[in-house]
Amino acid sequence: MTVRTGASGRGSRVLSLAVWGLSRAVLLLCVFKVFTVPGPDVTSDVSVIYRGWYEVLRAGSFPLDDVTWQYPPAAALAVLAPDLLPFLEYSSAFFVLVLLCDALVFGLLLYAAARPGMREAGTWLWVVGVPLLGPTVYARYDLMVTTVAVAALLAGVRHPRVLGALAAFGTLLKVWPVLLLVGTVRGGETRRAWSSAAVTAAVLALAAAVALPGAFAFLTFQRDRGLEIESLGALVFHVARQFGWEGRVELRYGSMEFAGPNVALVSTLALALSVLAFGWLLVWRLRARAFAVHTPADAAFTAVLLFTVTSRVISPQYMVWPLGLAAVCLVFRGSRMARPACLVLVATAVTLLEFPLGFAHVVASDAEGVALMAVRNGLLVAATLDAGRRLWRDTVPRVRREPAVGISRDGRADTPASAP
Repeated sequence: MTVRTGASGRGSRVLSLAVWGLSRAVLLLCVFKVFTVPGPDVTSDVSVIYRGWYEVLRAGSFPLDDVTWQYPPAAALAVLAPDLLPFLEYSSAFFVLVLLCDALVFGLLLYAAARPGMREAGTWLWVVGVPLLGPTVYARYDLMVTTVAVAALLAGVRHPRVLGALAAFGTLLKVWPVLLLVGTVRGGETRRAWSSAAVTAAVLALAAAVALPGAFAFLTFQRDRGLEIESLGALVFHVARQFGWEGRVELRYGSMEFAGPNVALVSTLALALSVLAFGWLLVWRLRARAFAVHTPADAAFTAVLLFTVTSRVISPQYMVWPLGLAAVCLVFRGSRMARPACLVLVATAVTLLEFPLGFAHVVASDAEGVALMAVRNGLLVAATLDAGRRLWRDTVPRVRREPAVGISRDGRADTPASAP
């Protein structure tokens, strides 16, 4: 039996490696434009926007006058990373580096799956899920950030300080990895992880501020963003356009946003939902008692879903965040996140249909566009609610009400069986 299981495990790993290699070869052929994917050119962000930032950063400053620069200071490292491959043109070097990050996540998941009490389901989720986003996933730096997050959660099983340091670095890459710290085990592990994160973040932020001017200009640009047409709140206006709503779609802050009557109100409501999501996480953290080895991953996955769904922006590349964290969850046999992870996987596939394949329909708010956004965002909402419910049930003890002393369960006074 042992031999058979070992052979089966090796066969599964070989198969996953083959599928990973073939699917990633297709992604590379797409971003190198050997194959052309219908819809907008997803590689222009790298060849035009990232390349423009690269030139500004190399000149000695953050992009102070570019409102599309909405990222924390460590994002400069991702933009400058193609310098590591000087023998390649900028875009080509960027795509190859993202491929290497993808391979690193795959390797980390495979390694983790080989430990006692772990499984390969997470590896397969990553292998299958990433290509479902299409070439967009290799034409943004979000997969690089997800690599840091995956490494942080897997390392945190044994090394809380490493989790904290990597979470801090990821936060200065794209903010959301701060949520990796929400589920750390109470007591010493939390103190070690959070203190490591605080020190690392302080050192990196100071270094960025000293190295280049404008390290925190992104805060203003991020604050002024509107309601992106792929967000949950935007569904209100997709539907309203069918009934004569006098609004429009504009390219602002690097994405397509709604502009017109009541957009500011819905945008404010989205921010209020994010505050409520934070409140729920805080209550969960205060009440949670049963922390298992998989709890940090489950909590991080739930937290990222909460803030993705309530965000004013749900760009297609954002889907790689919960996908990576879901893969980590499914590596642990005890994780309760299988169903929400599957919902995220399906939502990822629908995301490819709406961008880039059907993006013209989304911009036009026609029947196909509205249906795609309703399905994609509906799946994300369902995954979020299910993940939150499972996390709560798995970690928060239930309060059992015992009957009062001397009172029977039917409400009558208890009397000894031998009473006269």
